[in-house]
Amino acid sequence: MTAGGPPRRASPGSGGARPADVAPPELALLAQVFPRMDARIAPPGARSGVVRCPRCRWRNRIPAAGSGVPVCGNCRHAVPWIAAAGDADFAVVADRATLPVLVGLWAPWCGLSWAARVVLERAALARPGQVKLVEVDVAAAPRLARRFAVRMVPTLLVLRRGRPVARRHGLPTAAELATWLDATVGPEPTVASPS
Repeated sequence: MTAGGPPRRASPGSGGARPADVAPPELALLAQVFPRMDARIAPPGARSGVVRCPRCRWRNRIPAAGSGVPVCGNCRHAVPWIAAAGDADFAVVADRATLPVLVGLWAPWCGLSWAARVVLERAALARPGQVKLVEVDVAAAPRLARRFAVRMVPTLLVLRRGRPVARRHGLPTAAELATWLDATVGPEPTVASPS
């Protein structure tokens, strides 16, 4: 038993105690088999994400920061732009974007935030070339939480050239979000059926 704490568990074959900062091998294996839920989309600090083209289903790597409208490398159709940002890279990812930016401010401990992320992703997938979705974990980005005066999560913002033009709190339904985006960004594009 060590002074000031519980006894350390010795790993098989090590002949001694494992340092406190080294994870047991079985936890490393579990982390590979079951990835974190918040790593489904580009995690904060990621430089690009992979998105399927709504027209040809081609997988495209889209950088988190850039200008203009991302297009499919195969058919040149506009593709959805979904990125994550934190305190360090929000200025280049969202403030300098040429498209209107839908910002989802969420927290990993909030169940409504997880549900809102699904609704936001679907809305961004339905509006390729019209809006850029930027997700911000307020627990990891406290300066952005202060900048936008976040008092509850999820909080949704629409930015144009870095300035908020619309704000909404709570979990919207898909229809409520579509109506809100139509009023702030413009109507959802209609897709012509192939003839």
